Amino acid sequence: MEMWYTEEHRKGVRWSLKVKESVYTAQSEFQRIDIFDTCDFGRVMTLDGLMMVNEKDEFIYHEMIVHVAMATNPAIKRVLVIGGGDGGTVRELVRYPAIEKIDMVEIDEMVVTAAREFLPYTSGGLEDERVTLHFKDGIEFVRGLKGAYDLILVDSTDPIGPGEGLFTHAFYTDCFEALGDQGILINQKESPFYEHTAREMKRSHEKIIRIFPVVKTYQYHMPSYPSGHWLFGFASKGLNPGEFDREAWEALGIATRYYNPEIHKGAFMLPTYVEEMLSE
Repeated sequence: MEMWYTEEHRKGVRWSLKVKESVYTAQSEFQRIDIFDTCDFGRVMTLDGLMMVNEKDEFIYHEMIVHVAMATNPAIKRVLVIGGGDGGTVRELVRYPAIEKIDMVEIDEMVVTAAREFLPYTSGGLEDERVTLHFKDGIEFVRGLKGAYDLILVDSTDPIGPGEGLFTHAFYTDCFEALGDQGILINQKESPFYEHTAREMKRSHEKIIRIFPVVKTYQYHMPSYPSGHWLFGFASKGLNPGEFDREAWEALGIATRYYNPEIHKGAFMLPTYVEEMLSE
């Protein structure tokens, strides 16, 4: 009998993968965690039935959440990752020798435990000596911090369940306070394509532009996420991502599969319909 994983992207739209076998299933305090081996996308992790990470295209997401900020400010030394339990974001960060400290705050320890056991393609960087894991609520962790980090990466799920509080005005304000004078915030900004995700994209943008002096949006192509067209938000206290030092980043010799300096520039060139949504 054939097994298939199916995610409903919206009413009338479903996306499916043929499954070889179910590797792991557990119910944590926060969500259901499933790991499958699939025919075309390799090993997959889902949370509450929604695609989080897979072996085929995870590099796109993780390179774009990390390298745009790191190329904008190669002097970043102190990094906070909120979420990111699969470890892929940390994997990209530990490739930078200048980074001295990485705090990863994940509310669900079972996600990290499962990733370490079953997702070696993303979780290897968690063993780096510069990484400290905190199994706490990221909202509470960042509250009250002053100038503690150069970069905050909000590697969150959609704004439902455990991820809901990571899309609020209060949380973004706390992130602003937790950043140093040249601090950068990168946040998961949903997709502009379907109505329900576009609504969250606009709500997130409207809150951040009230807090940070520099706010930009950039895009990436993610085949396994609804519509494939997804966004990150770039916010800073002064640094502009369009003024990055290409030569300095290339001199680091970091091999990437998706990100490159041309993608860095082009990702901020948004389609007209997205620009219109963000300006509303």
